[in-house]
Order: sequence, then C-alpha cells, then structure tokens
Amino acid sequence: MKTLSRYIGREVLYATLLIFVALLMLFAFFDLIHELGNVGKDGYPLGRALLFVGLSMPGHIYELVPTAALIGTLSAIAGLVANSEYTVMRTSGASLTQITLAIVRVGIPLAIATFLAGEFLAPPAERLAQQVRVQTQGQINRIVAQQFESGFWFKQDLTFVNIKSVLPDTTLLGVRIYEFDRDLRLKALRVADSGTFVEEGLWRLKNAQTTALGPAGAKVTRAAELDWETVLKPSILTVYQVAPEKLELPTLYDNIRVLGGNQQKTSRFEIALWNKIFYPAAVLVMMVLALPFAYFQRRAGGVGFRIFAGTIIGLVFFLLGRLFSYLGVINDWRPLFSAAFPVFAFVTVAVTMLWWLERR
Repeated sequence: MKTLSRYIGREVLYATLLIFVALLMLFAFFDLIHELGNVGKDGYPLGRALLFVGLSMPGHIYELVPTAALIGTLSAIAGLVANSEYTVMRTSGASLTQITLAIVRVGIPLAIATFLAGEFLAPPAERLAQQVRVQTQGQINRIVAQQFESGFWFKQDLTFVNIKSVLPDTTLLGVRIYEFDRDLRLKALRVADSGTFVEEGLWRLKNAQTTALGPAGAKVTRAAELDWETVLKPSILTVYQVAPEKLELPTLYDNIRVLGGNQQKTSRFEIALWNKIFYPAAVLVMMVLALPFAYFQRRAGGVGFRIFAGTIIGLVFFLLGRLFSYLGVINDWRPLFSAAFPVFAFVTVAVTMLWWLERR
C-alpha cells in the first residue's frame, strides 16, 4: 500500500504543480497587460511595471494554491480513471480511506506552504508593489519619505510624522508627530491612538498626548480630540493601503486591539484574521472534493467535463467565502462563523458524497 500511496501522491503533486505554474503565469500575464496601459504615464517606466508584476506574484501564489490543488487532483484522478488504474486499485483492495489519506498527505505540505506564503511573502510584497507604483508620482515623493516596519514616515517642513498603519477608510492608527525647530532640536512630540480626515488640510486625532520641550523642561498635556493641520491627503495614503485580507496575523491582531480599544468596529479585521487561519485548510477541502468525480463514468461527460464541473465547484467555494465575509461585516455575524462556515459546509458536502458513493 505504501507504493500505491506514493504513486497516487506523486501523480497528484505533479499535476497540481503543473496547473499551479500555468495559472501563475496566466495571472502574471494579465497583470502585465494591465500595467502596460500605465507605462509612460507620469514617468512610469517599463522596468517598474515588470517589477510590480513580479512583486504581485507572492499574492497570487497564496490565492491560487487551493484552485491549483483542486484542478490538479481532478486531472490526476481523472487520468487514473481514464486508464482504468483507479478501478484496478479498488478491485485490488485499496479502500477509499487509503486513497483519501494518500491525497491528504500531499495536501498538508501544500496547505503549510499556502499559510507561509500568505503570512511572510504576500504582505511585504504587496506593500513594496504599492511603493513601486507611486515612487514616480511627484506629489507623493515630496511628502512621503519611506515605509518601514515601524509604519509610514512623512516629512512636512520641519515636522516628521510616523503612522503605524492605515485602515481601508483612511483612518490613521498609531500617530506620532515630531516637531523640530530651525536648529533641528525637538520641540514637541504628539502621540495619538488614531486620526480621521475632517476636511482639506485638517485631521482630527483621538486620545492625543502632547509633550512640549522648552527651557523650563517638558510639559505634558492630554486631549480626547486634537486637530492637526497638514498637507497630507487621504488620496496619498490610499496607495499604501493593503486590504485586511492581505495582512499578516500580527498586524490584523494589532488593528483589532487598537480599534476595539477605541470602540470602533473590528468585524472586518476579525473575519480576515479567521480567514487567514482557515484558508490553508481550503487546499485539503479542494483535494477531497475532487475524489467523488472519480466515480463518474466516461459516458457522464468524460475527463474534460469532470474537470470543468470541479472547477466550477471551486469557484463557488471562493465566491461563497467572499460572500460570507461581506455578509458577516454587514450583519455583524460572529467572525468565526463567517470565516469557518464555507469551509465546513464544503467538507460536509465532500464527506457526504464520498459516503453515498461508497455505499452504492
């Protein structure tokens, strides 16, 4: 049975990797076509467009592994059925459980790789990709200094501003404002939990603390709200925004903690956090979903039909996950339910189909 398990695993792995590379190249090609439309505008060169496409690939790796696992497993199993190898395996005593475990053994490393790509590759690559896009825009270059692990840094005259992160609605989190005099001596430090845009040139900081440095020493004042005049605009910050679904777990947790401390809504970030945890399991779910198609007879539509039908199911899984994420935010559903329901629903469907077909 070990030899049979290795053979099934090898066939599934080779097919999955082949499909994955094909999908990755296809998405990279689409990205390149889109970026070519911007080449030459505002000094945006071809080299930066190619760099942007390259930096977008880690995000595609994270997104495409479950789909590639589904189509690859379907292709491998359909090939075994077409060559009557699957029938020989079953008549030789190989149980459905043994075949399932052989496929799951391949899926576990793929699921781990998916988690690592989404946690350590995609988020920093996405931030770098956004920087590449805006480095040729003059206004931003004059205001934005750089993005580091500590957040975004801005310079306005003799004022330096550090913002830990920016929410999708352009709310600022973790604001630090350093004011210097003409001799480059620090004269004031303002720290605020968050900031919201009020109107052109004006932001409102919440839970602000100001430390003024003077000859007599330091003076600390606190305010629930503090108006901050700056040339910074929300349109400038949007180029640095990364969707919650593409953030790493520690960043999501920090955003949830800060927003919760300020009595702000955290459901989107909580759902994104649980999705990050459950998403790698989608690789295993997709591979198990492919197994029932091995029972279809050729007259039911052939290999091509089985692959097409399985791909549609994978698309439904993806859309259902997105739908429950949006519904969870709108209806204030429990984040764990919104993230886990699509996965457990498809697991139930796959197990039920296998049980029903096995009993026939």
